[in-house]
Amino acid sequence: MTTHDLVTQGVAVKRAAGELAQSSNETRQAVLNHVAERLSEVERELLEINEVDLDAYHESGPGRDRLRLTPERVASMASALRAIASGPDPLFEVEDQRTLANGLRVERLRVPLGVIGVVYENRPNVTTDVAGLCVRSGNAAFLRGSASAQRTNEFLVGLWRDALEKEGLSSDGVALVQDSSHESAVAFMQMSDVLDCLIPRGGPNLIAAMRENARVPYVLDGDGNCHVYVDESAQLDQALEIVRNAKTSRPGVCNAAETLLVHERVAASFLPALVAAMPEVELRADERAREYLPGATPATEDDFAREFLDLIMAVKVVSSLDDAIAHVAQYGTGHSEAILTEDSANADAWVRRVDAAAVLVNASTRFIDGGELGLGAEVGISTQKLHARGPMGVRELTCLKWVVRGEGQIR
Repeated sequence: MTTHDLVTQGVAVKRAAGELAQSSNETRQAVLNHVAERLSEVERELLEINEVDLDAYHESGPGRDRLRLTPERVASMASALRAIASGPDPLFEVEDQRTLANGLRVERLRVPLGVIGVVYENRPNVTTDVAGLCVRSGNAAFLRGSASAQRTNEFLVGLWRDALEKEGLSSDGVALVQDSSHESAVAFMQMSDVLDCLIPRGGPNLIAAMRENARVPYVLDGDGNCHVYVDESAQLDQALEIVRNAKTSRPGVCNAAETLLVHERVAASFLPALVAAMPEVELRADERAREYLPGATPATEDDFAREFLDLIMAVKVVSSLDDAIAHVAQYGTGHSEAILTEDSANADAWVRRVDAAAVLVNASTRFIDGGELGLGAEVGISTQKLHARGPMGVRELTCLKWVVRGEGQIR
């Protein structure tokens, strides 16, 4: 695909965004429900195509898991679309309606952003999640996936294009960039005449490329160096279950816990029990933690700053809540941070003082996910502070337009 071809495709997507913005709630719901139904009908074919992508993928580790579709994941994709479709219409909701002293009636109206560009790696489930959230919120989805998932993504986008046409909308409302080269990614990030917002879904290299090349406003779905702090008052049996879930339920995703902080008063009882609770996890511990974890690897500075995305966890013993919060401030990436405690004052301090998109009290970091938090799905988890923060659902893909109604007033 040449740059000219990409621009031509972008113009068509921009035109389709105008149609979607004015489409009815019922039409947008119907598109999502149609794709959900088709996912169930074509599951076998979809899995066969995904298997071809997997056969061509020669790396191990979390990337392979992200690329793989299973019957359970396909069912989850369909379920997410139905949940998004059944939610309230985010468009043209009126906020802050009031009448000024001069008689002007002022309100703010929720409207689509326009064309949402998403650059993502490996995850074909992102294709349906993003398309569903964009269409539901009246936006066009312009997708640039990775070469490793190209066949799977093309098949999924075909379902969306068929569904849009079936409901009388332009099929260009969901489009996939065909060229997966680095050059096309850079050109895509610079399509300021087409894209209204860019969202990257990937690792540090993608984020760095976005910062360097993007000429379009972007929302960063950043790294997830997530922490769990076991306070001195924590229920330790419960804490073991939470830490195990946060680390091992799906280690290759951004809301998996990467660092465990343990108060010194419970370290002697908690840490040996942790080894027995998750023997498959390699622990990289500081000097104080290794007193109770003799088999642990000595932790380096890099280990505490790292998003492992694997069955590896950094461990540190801290002397106080303040020490735990200071560690998170130094090494955290602003994603999701959990405290396990029975002390309500410590819980409140964690909630107030920890600077992150999401904080949790006595719950696994794995809950910071659009589907788990009632959004149906997410287009990403924003770790920045402007426009949106945390899981981004349909409302986060809209903005507010000022509307002023008068009767001839002049200034």
